[in-house]
Amino acid sequence: MSSPLTQVVDSLIQEPAAEYHAQSGRNLSSHLLARFRESPLLYRRTVAGEVDEIDRPAYLLGQAAHALILEGRAAYERQFAVGGPVNPKTGQTYGANTKAFQVWADSQGKPVLTDAQASLVEQLSHAVLLHPIAERLLDDGVAEGVLRADYSGMPCQIRLDWFSPQNGIVDLKTCNDLTWFESDARRFGYMHQMAFYRAVVSQFAQMLVPVHIIAVEKKEPYRCGVWQVRQDVLGQCQRENEEAIARLKRCQANDHWPTGYEQIRQFDYV
Repeated sequence: MSSPLTQVVDSLIQEPAAEYHAQSGRNLSSHLLARFRESPLLYRRTVAGEVDEIDRPAYLLGQAAHALILEGRAAYERQFAVGGPVNPKTGQTYGANTKAFQVWADSQGKPVLTDAQASLVEQLSHAVLLHPIAERLLDDGVAEGVLRADYSGMPCQIRLDWFSPQNGIVDLKTCNDLTWFESDARRFGYMHQMAFYRAVVSQFAQMLVPVHIIAVEKKEPYRCGVWQVRQDVLGQCQRENEEAIARLKRCQANDHWPTGYEQIRQFDYV
């Protein structure tokens, strides 16, 4: 007899990231809900394709680290090119800002990592695999699995970094400094993201599954830490998510999309 967490594993969909993101207009994601909490108008413009998503170098590094750590070396090498053309005069690869490098990069047909970026990705992978708890959490599970379900009256979708039949949701984050990770988690809404994931997973598991976050810093000494998110924290964020979804449905019904800053505000702290 399968366990509730095993039933979730059996329900996970494997699909390319591009296919997943192409369905974001038809399904609410944690990213889009975060946009709505920030500003209903920003959400509407994002869904309408009127907002240019910034493709920062940090995003590329994060994607590459996820591929190597969670999906394995074969998937990493299939998804990313590393290196560049060699300058015959110096025996070194051309710089990333040179025309020769750009011509080579354009011919690869996939994102390109410089040698320095690839070295950093290897350091991140090494740091995670050396952490005994992180290594155990990633010992058995499914990487980049997709779930779609109706949640709070809305069609929703999630793409989980990792789902373990023993440990539930495991999310991988890269950060600049592990010392401030908990502050960054609040700043970037990670708890609301995890609460959204947990709520959608519960549609399949019929229970509230555990949630862990693995964070690794992108500088020496490449410290790695593991957090288990408390159920009461996730519960509070889930309530706030569901309140936001209710507001979203009202905005859709009325076709009214405020910025969220129409009313006067007060500073009430020192």
